[in-house]
Amino acid sequence: MPGLDFYSSSESTAVVEPVTPIEEVADPLPAVTETKEEVPRPLRSDVYYNARLDPKNYLEGPLSDVASTRLRQMLARPGIVIAPGICDGISARCALEAGFECLYQSGAATTASRLGMPDLAVATMNDFVQAGQMVSSLNPSVPVIADADTGFGGPINVARTVTQYIRAGLAGLHIEDQVQTKRCGHLMGKQVVSREEFLTRIRAAVIARDAIPGGSDFVIIGRTDSAQVLGMEEAVTRLKLAADAGADVCFIEGVKTAELLKSTVEALHPKPVLVNVISGGLTPSFTCKEAEDMGAKIIIFSLVSCVAAVHGIRAAMRSLKKTGTDFSSAQGMDPKAFFEVMGLQDVVDLDAAAGGKAFEVV
Repeated sequence: MPGLDFYSSSESTAVVEPVTPIEEVADPLPAVTETKEEVPRPLRSDVYYNARLDPKNYLEGPLSDVASTRLRQMLARPGIVIAPGICDGISARCALEAGFECLYQSGAATTASRLGMPDLAVATMNDFVQAGQMVSSLNPSVPVIADADTGFGGPINVARTVTQYIRAGLAGLHIEDQVQTKRCGHLMGKQVVSREEFLTRIRAAVIARDAIPGGSDFVIIGRTDSAQVLGMEEAVTRLKLAADAGADVCFIEGVKTAELLKSTVEALHPKPVLVNVISGGLTPSFTCKEAEDMGAKIIIFSLVSCVAAVHGIRAAMRSLKKTGTDFSSAQGMDPKAFFEVMGLQDVVDLDAAAGGKAFEVV
């Protein structure tokens, strides 16, 4: 497939042991004894490289209206990318209204909002794709990074997931190394697959992305949950291998201290690092500025919307149960004001521009 063209070796054998950033191989030509000059040694043969997606290609020019291109521009340029977790159309609208320039479709939040279930591998690829298609359509130029769990199966399933996410208008996804019966990364009892299986998932995602007709700059993020299972050293090693296999960004779940985040960023440089902040979770509640100072390139707040929704809806329901009215919880927001947050004016303007008269008065 086209993706293999960007590997200097077409073999897909998984890397089993930790490797150094550059591995020397035998000189292809005999040494020239007269000059004693060394023959240049090639980079390791299993490292993915796609010249079209080199970060330097995204440093200049205005931000693109294509979400995936815009995300790559944001990654290549100064400043941390802040992506609040959204769980549905309402939360996405509120995030856009607040001025956020990137959104994160949390798997836990999506599972909760669509199915009313915990993050225990209950939701399917279709659940995630349908949610992503809706959210990315609200403002197609704003990048949406979406959780893809384990890729929902073997290499063919992973490839299909990537293709479907791209068609849905999403800008990027992350794929993790948990077993298929995964759980939220901030719950205990996690299990992870072998390095080989994790790398197979990453390679399948990269191959599928690169096989898109016309080319795609969809961002692939490799996530490891192995820090709590096998230790930080193994987690960093897995992410280095994922980067070699083509992951554009590295995501280490459950970084427990600022020192560990700093050392992880240093170890993975120059690959961008994503940090996931969940209040009360395994990772400290870093602020955006703190995370940026420690070298993180993306910070996501996975449950910011759905936890706030639980608090707000609980309070409203209790108030209604107690008082028999929703007057207090409405806080003066009438139906029109609510619909304005949901994009009412855009709909009215479009109808009028097309010559319609259905919404002359709303």
